[in-house]
Amino acid sequence: MRRLVRAGADPRALEGDRYDIVTIASVRDDADTLRLALELGADPRAITSRYDGTALIAAAHLGHDEVVRALIAAGAPLDHVNNLGWTALIEAIVLGDGGTRHVACLEALIAAGARLDLGDRSGATPLALARARGYVTMVDLLERAGGR
Repeated sequence: MRRLVRAGADPRALEGDRYDIVTIASVRDDADTLRLALELGADPRAITSRYDGTALIAAAHLGHDEVVRALIAAGAPLDHVNNLGWTALIEAIVLGDGGTRHVACLEALIAAGARLDLGDRSGATPLALARARGYVTMVDLLERAGGR
């Protein structure tokens, strides 16, 4: 990657399906490649994919908690809403399994200040979505953080 960038490759380029190296590394749960991509000038705020999402949304959806924390530290947008009507916080719940890694993603997003009042297209809040799925730990975290 370093050689390619030195040779003129654009670290912010999108491939045919509109994915960039930040999103690809995030989906692969490859924190080392993600950090290198960011060091080389890739954009943690980029809107990517056919879902008009972000790497943070993709990582939260998949429960890639280390990557979520790295993206937050790099300034990824916490409250971006993709074209499905979901934020990273919502995707950690709706597309997650309620397990340890998705809970860790939720904790990181809450600690970083992600909005708890942004609902999905039907208006369901993250707390309501977690309750509907029976994700007790997530419900507890959201309630303690002030979710409604």
